[in-house]
Amino acid sequence: MSASPASVPSAPRFGVNYTPRRGWFHSWHDFDPAHAREDLAQIAGLGLDHVRVFHLWPLLQPNRTLIRTTAVDQLVRLVDLAAEAGLDVLVDGVQGHLSSFDFYPEWTRGWHHRNVFTDPEAVEAQAELLRVLGRALADRPNLIGLQLGNELNNLVEHNPVTAGEADHYLDTLLAAARDGLSDTAPHHLITHSAYDAAWYGDDHPFTPEASARKGDLTTVHPWVFSGDCARRYGPRSFEVLHLAEYGVELAKAYAEDVTRPVWVQETGAPEPHIPAADAPEFARSTVLNAAGCGGLWGVTWWCSHDVDRSLADYPELEYTLGLFDSAGRAKPIAAAFAEAVAEAVAEVRAAPRPGQPRDKALVLACTPATRSVSGPGGSFFEAWMRLTEQGVRPAVVLASRADDTAHLAARGITELVRGT
Repeated sequence: MSASPASVPSAPRFGVNYTPRRGWFHSWHDFDPAHAREDLAQIAGLGLDHVRVFHLWPLLQPNRTLIRTTAVDQLVRLVDLAAEAGLDVLVDGVQGHLSSFDFYPEWTRGWHHRNVFTDPEAVEAQAELLRVLGRALADRPNLIGLQLGNELNNLVEHNPVTAGEADHYLDTLLAAARDGLSDTAPHHLITHSAYDAAWYGDDHPFTPEASARKGDLTTVHPWVFSGDCARRYGPRSFEVLHLAEYGVELAKAYAEDVTRPVWVQETGAPEPHIPAADAPEFARSTVLNAAGCGGLWGVTWWCSHDVDRSLADYPELEYTLGLFDSAGRAKPIAAAFAEAVAEAVAEVRAAPRPGQPRDKALVLACTPATRSVSGPGGSFFEAWMRLTEQGVRPAVVLASRADDTAHLAARGITELVRGT
């Protein structure tokens, strides 16, 4: 499918994934603009420039052929409230999966079960939802773009799919999103996202190639609990503090377009993997290390506000991920994140992009069945970290491209390191 070109901004973008303070995403059941306005003002007060927002699929599309106008209007209203606060917005469409909970419309479940990835009518319903959202949002000047949904590959467990079927699903929905926006907003981004299994999971049907080649840019969600990274190496370890940087460089290796931007779209400091006392330094290091990558579109922190403990049954880590607590008070990590963002932007203004050169690359040799070598604990992951610890700043090159002189030259790579 064709896609609008995406370019690396002159300075990386920094924002936050918006989690409503009152009622979490259940607040969509009784959306209150005054509460949203208060939350967004707090976010803007940190010096951030955008938010990523999420409506709930069952509320938007409770029947396969019914998209609720009032729910769509709520979403548009939220985008407008963000504009009032000076924030741009990326909208996730098919929601999908959020913080360990799956939100399926009833027409996909129980007696009416449909595989959301492979059932033709279910896929077309999702495509139509994205078209409707695109048409409703296209004229909003603060709209960054439309994303298919949050980490849709989390739904694989209950919706078996092959890699070929996943590719077809993504192509269909990306085309629908583009169709919804194309008449008035061809410049807006159309994206998709996946959790880390897409990069590290052996034989996972959502592949690195799909993440790095479909849509207008590549999104990565480098979480310290993936592969037990923080527990394996320690919350203050070199590996943890450079995980987002590594995620950017790994993603660039799979791209066909060497200028394709990469967006660190989710990263955060989940307790107990990152103790609260270590969270500020983790945020600072994560931002500044990622900002040194060429081709970085931006960093979007997860998340804005803690989940209130009056809400039951979340994994413990979900209650403490916010920059603000559930009473709306800024936590120490909020100040550290804001300071790191300001420092990263100032550094870019002082020294033109794209980042420091990476003329040496580590060669990644793996198959779909051995993709875990590139995840925490894997031999390739650890070799990259050791080189970085030595001050090398390595890029990543796929073994299939190690002899492609044109590709290496286009990326500025003059030396390869093999044998991991």
